[in-house]
Amino acid sequence: MAKKERTDPVEEAADGSMDLYDVATWDERTSLDGLVVALYRVISGSARLLIIALGLLLLVGIGGISILSEPGIAVLTLLSAVPALALAAYVYRSDVASGEPLYILVATFLLGVLTANFAAVINGYTQQYFAALGFVGTVLSYYLVVGPVEETVKLLAVRLYAFGDETFDSVLDGAVYGAMAGLGFAFIENALYISRAVDVATLDLGLGLIGAGGDIAFTRALAGPGHVIYSAFAGYYLGLAKFNPDDRGPIVLKGLLIATLIHATYNTTVGIGAYAIQTALGLVGIPTFGGLLAYLGYVVVYQGLFGLLLVRKIRNYRRAYHRARDSADQQERATRSEMTEFDG
Repeated sequence: MAKKERTDPVEEAADGSMDLYDVATWDERTSLDGLVVALYRVISGSARLLIIALGLLLLVGIGGISILSEPGIAVLTLLSAVPALALAAYVYRSDVASGEPLYILVATFLLGVLTANFAAVINGYTQQYFAALGFVGTVLSYYLVVGPVEETVKLLAVRLYAFGDETFDSVLDGAVYGAMAGLGFAFIENALYISRAVDVATLDLGLGLIGAGGDIAFTRALAGPGHVIYSAFAGYYLGLAKFNPDDRGPIVLKGLLIATLIHATYNTTVGIGAYAIQTALGLVGIPTFGGLLAYLGYVVVYQGLFGLLLVRKIRNYRRAYHRARDSADQQERATRSEMTEFDG
């Protein structure tokens, strides 16, 4: 249940005849008021610009722009992003309330690219503290650092711009923009993985490109949709939080927790799960093909399961939306009918 908005005792007891400005209420009246309002807007806007600038500097620092300027890497990255793009497009098409402006979708995608660099730096810096613990340290890093950090920065990409725009007018918009942030994150992450796995000097734009980078592009193509799924979950709860401001903090935290657990559990189990499938199918003797096939099988099962849960959540919202609209339309028709009878 939503909490009742609190008011000061003076305002609550007043009958409306008293001017309570600067006593129990406040609005912009004086030059000083105007100054502080302007300063707040500048500071608030500067904080967003500072985050974006830092993200851009980090992108340059880790070579992200130079990587994407290589035609071969760019093509492999685009190919690897196709499944994630398809999933993000599905989430976008599922929005029944209103269409989202293209420029905000693109901005959220780009912010997903930029904020991903914060995660890259934090993950890289903290790895040394978990490395000594072996497999246990790796698992701990997934649940305590990688999952929480990556899901938080993707949600930050939505919060920086789309969340405050007036077109963000439904809970489902959170899932749409979350999916776009996840797509941006997956795009730059794929580019970095691909650039490290292939020799740029040997790449061309012919069939040799697929031969040189096909394996890593295929692997990253399977990993990409996961980022869309995780951040769509978190984004959905960000949208729910926007329209339930009294409980905004816990709702956002719930979304981040769900996304983090799905993400970290995938990272922890994908290697084990793929090997188990490879062994069960007798594909250990053909490591490259067998490994890719087993990896594909595990990803389809795991990401498919949570993808279906996301689809169900979206469909629940769509059904509720249509029922509410139908009920409102019926009530409006009933009201018009009563008014017509009264006038008659």
